[in-house]
Amino acid sequence: MKVSHIHALRGPNLWSQHTAIEAIVSCSIAECLIDRLPGFITRLHEYFPEAALLQPSKHHETMTMAHILEFAALGLQMRAGCPVSFSHTVQTLETDTYRVVVEYSEEAVGRLAFELSQTLCHCAIDDTLFDLADALHRLRELDEDVRLGPSTGAIVHAAVARGIPFRRLTEGSMVQFGWGSRQRRIQASETDLTSAVAESIAQDKELTKMLLHAAGIPVPLGRPVLNAADAWAAACEIGGPVVIKPQDGNQGKGVAVNLVNREQVEAAYAVAVEISGEVLVERYISGHDYRMLVIGNKLVAAARREPPQVVGDGVHSIRQLVEQVNSDPRRGKGHVASLTKINFDEITLAHLAIQNLTTESIPVKSTRIVLRNNANLSTGGTAVDVTDEVHPELAERVVAAAQMIGLDICGVDVICNTIRDPLEQQNGGIIEVNAAPGLRMHLQPSSGKGRAVGEAVIANMFADGEDGRIPVVAVTGTNGKTTTVRLIANILGCQGLRVGMTNTDGVYIEEQRIDTGDCSGPKSARNVLLHPDVDAAVFETARGGMLREGLGFDLCQVAVVTNIGMGDHLGLAHINTAEDLAVVKRIIVQNIMPDTGVAVLNAADPLVASMADSCPGSVTFFARDRNHPIIARHHAQHKRVIYLDGDSIAAVGTTGVEYRIPLSEIPITQNGAIDFQIENAMAAIGAGWALGLDWTVICAGLTSFVSDVQTAPGRFNLFSHRGATLIADYGHNADAIRALVCAIDNMPAKRRSVVISGAGDRRDEDIRQQTKILGDAFDEVVLYQDQCQRGRADGEVLGLLRQGLENAKRTRVVKEIRGEFVAIDAAFANLKAGELCLILIDQVEEALRHISRRVVAG
Repeated sequence: MKVSHIHALRGPNLWSQHTAIEAIVSCSIAECLIDRLPGFITRLHEYFPEAALLQPSKHHETMTMAHILEFAALGLQMRAGCPVSFSHTVQTLETDTYRVVVEYSEEAVGRLAFELSQTLCHCAIDDTLFDLADALHRLRELDEDVRLGPSTGAIVHAAVARGIPFRRLTEGSMVQFGWGSRQRRIQASETDLTSAVAESIAQDKELTKMLLHAAGIPVPLGRPVLNAADAWAAACEIGGPVVIKPQDGNQGKGVAVNLVNREQVEAAYAVAVEISGEVLVERYISGHDYRMLVIGNKLVAAARREPPQVVGDGVHSIRQLVEQVNSDPRRGKGHVASLTKINFDEITLAHLAIQNLTTESIPVKSTRIVLRNNANLSTGGTAVDVTDEVHPELAERVVAAAQMIGLDICGVDVICNTIRDPLEQQNGGIIEVNAAPGLRMHLQPSSGKGRAVGEAVIANMFADGEDGRIPVVAVTGTNGKTTTVRLIANILGCQGLRVGMTNTDGVYIEEQRIDTGDCSGPKSARNVLLHPDVDAAVFETARGGMLREGLGFDLCQVAVVTNIGMGDHLGLAHINTAEDLAVVKRIIVQNIMPDTGVAVLNAADPLVASMADSCPGSVTFFARDRNHPIIARHHAQHKRVIYLDGDSIAAVGTTGVEYRIPLSEIPITQNGAIDFQIENAMAAIGAGWALGLDWTVICAGLTSFVSDVQTAPGRFNLFSHRGATLIADYGHNADAIRALVCAIDNMPAKRRSVVISGAGDRRDEDIRQQTKILGDAFDEVVLYQDQCQRGRADGEVLGLLRQGLENAKRTRVVKEIRGEFVAIDAAFANLKAGELCLILIDQVEEALRHISRRVVAG
């Protein structure tokens, strides 16, 4: 078994909306008949018992090693606790070769599961040991390391429930919600509303206490100290039990409470000063330890925290009792679990010593042994939800404390006897105000009701009804994608929106190019959605990116499919027919917003029109022929259609109102002479209409768009040279060339010439077909070979292009030239007034600059 081309599908893809690992799996003849491998099935079931449940997805499908790999990669993740459920294996046209797709929740975990499933299969084949327990341990450990913690995860889940898209920006807890100008960001439980100044205040315990005291909020008395001796002096000044804490600490680190003698004070100071150079001594307030969670201007949760403790049984030592407590599956390392395991650190050992105990002491039965005074969950404490018990006046004090510091999300620590009474009635007080508070004690308290704190955070960031989305239009097809994308972007710009756009020329933000090259993939789309100055996005969505990585977004408002052609990369990546290609292009239609999204589809292309059956929203059809059966039927059903009516484009919606735009007012159509530009304009109209733009805005966007070198490079760019007409176009497949010929047929010329090369990664028949079409339409054909032949031998592409001209009806002169610019110069040299030359460019920007210089030079 050979596994290759492993890649991550990070967005909606050909197989599902799930993130997944995809790989190509090649099996030997024996591996395609696993029931004939001696002992394989028995060993597989022994190593991984769940394999006994494996059945082919189709009743007629043969079970192969590829299916075992799929099942194991999914099953191992499920056994490790990952929330995954989807997998799929499909045979390719190649003998004994399969595409295996397995869902993942964390990419690194999915990749490891794929690796371990290969190991499992090889062990079962070779009769060597497979350690399932170790494999599951590795997966669980990795999953705990890379997945979002409980606080961040709760916020993300709340956002997803509201339909708000998210993207994890780092391997940590930095997450973006929403897109473009409507985005918001969090870092764990801090948001982009959290002030750096407020956070600094919260870290300074003395400053926090001073501000709260100024606001009339009860706080314990105390002061900063310089050394251990000064700490004891401060304790004497305060009188009674004291608390020692780092002045800028967090999570209870270095905090010691209820200290009564010099030895305790000096030991606690030594610990605190290691955490922070500045140490605070405060009056110890007796009572229960409460954590209050304030979000915005509301108290949303409250919990009573208990310090880590064990209860003696008269048999086991304290160390053994702690091990029993730590065996609770809810306890884990750090913050990944709902509770944290108890550790024997210096503070714990010191607190035991105060009680004349050690870790090996055996407590009397039913004796409660407190392991440390502070009750933070991060040090092994527990929490009991008491949200419904908080007195309104106490809640007001807590909210006031958060607002005094200036925190939008705030954990307020309160010490008092009961939360059912105001603080002032019981000598209670607020001892700390914390930025970035942990949420897990409120999500999954040790007892009591879990609170929807993630939802509260999202509600504070996004108003009711807001989902953080900007309008997103995805455009795909064989030809016309780039021009349609630019047209739609121009229309949105006329609406006053700041538009982000991706296409094969680059990435644009408000007409400024910020990246170059072919940017029609998901990475570029994601980069646009990251940009805070983007109000709307239009993405050219090419097949390569969808196959390689999936979409760069979860859902779009509008999906536009221009057409499906025969010559667009067929034979690559297991896409061998136009029908295969249509299934790939259909992905954007399947992933529009349910109910409210719109697919804009070419009714004249059967493969495109059939995509309507996969659309979860509504459909707008367009075609030049107003009498096309699909247009007529859709119109009769009072649904949106766009068609050509005389010398105007007409659009009719559900109300029956007809909108019209004369072709003479749409420059790219050349007064209706260029059919494919009419269709591009129709597609753009459909997108603008779907977004609810006013018709005057749509018209303004069409009338102001000119297909020149600046606005649409390589898309039917017209030049005039000594009375001759030149057309530069990036058309690179048979359908595009056929459309160009139709357009040129409407442009009178004494003589026609064309300059063409071919892409080496196309099929032989696709390369020949291009010159076969041109040979019937042009008098002279200039063939050129560029530097990059994409795997072809020297002269091989030229030979295929020549073969396409063997039965040419019109071509009489054929030239072969090495180099694109040399070929362009040759075309210029023979061009005369009244003639027309079509130059099919490869290096778009460089070639256009070369042509422009030649035109200027005369």
